[in-house]
Amino acid sequence: MIKAKNIHKYYSDLHVLKGVNLNISKGEIVSIVGASGAGKTTLLQILGTLDKITSQRDSELIINDINIDTLNDKALAKFRNEHLGFIFQFHQLLPEFNALENVCLPAFIKGIKQPEAETKAKELLDFLGLKNRYHHKPNELSGGEQQRVAVARALINNPSLIFADEPSGNLDSESAENLHHLFFKLRDEFGQTFVIVTHNEDLANMADRKLTMVDGKIVS
Repeated sequence: MIKAKNIHKYYSDLHVLKGVNLNISKGEIVSIVGASGAGKTTLLQILGTLDKITSQRDSELIINDINIDTLNDKALAKFRNEHLGFIFQFHQLLPEFNALENVCLPAFIKGIKQPEAETKAKELLDFLGLKNRYHHKPNELSGGEQQRVAVARALINNPSLIFADEPSGNLDSESAENLHHLFFKLRDEFGQTFVIVTHNEDLANMADRKLTMVDGKIVS
């Protein structure tokens, strides 16, 4: 599913990732933990193709048997839209759109027609317990509801991989626990692979594997 070899990242003179090697199998839920500044989010952004590695002679990132370095910007955007889903700490919902419209956006970008996109979005919102929230805007939803809308948006194009960056960091303890269990329910229901950066020890320990980063390297 993911093969990362000798991944480095520099920002000017700052060496953020220092030769990360990582393999993730289909259907795994993997958590990444470490102190602030360890490189967790940078690694997640690179694995999610939102940022590019600083090339080294033997660096390599392969996702779904595709060498990411061989894709131009247009092909990479298409790959990201069709194969990857993202969940962020602060939801990133568009405030002027309701829940249904927010969920549909990646499908529209993919070229799916509105009736088909809305049918799929409603199925996901129903599955996530938001059947009565289709036409509510983000400011009319609780934090937990907003995050579930973001989860539905991440799932709309049936991605094989979901990347989550502190997904429960902005939620109360009950909503956070519900979200954590939801990830495993989604994996069992749809077969997605999850890579989750988190400071939440409960979520980290629930994962199939917990990776610890220190100073730009995976140490355990």
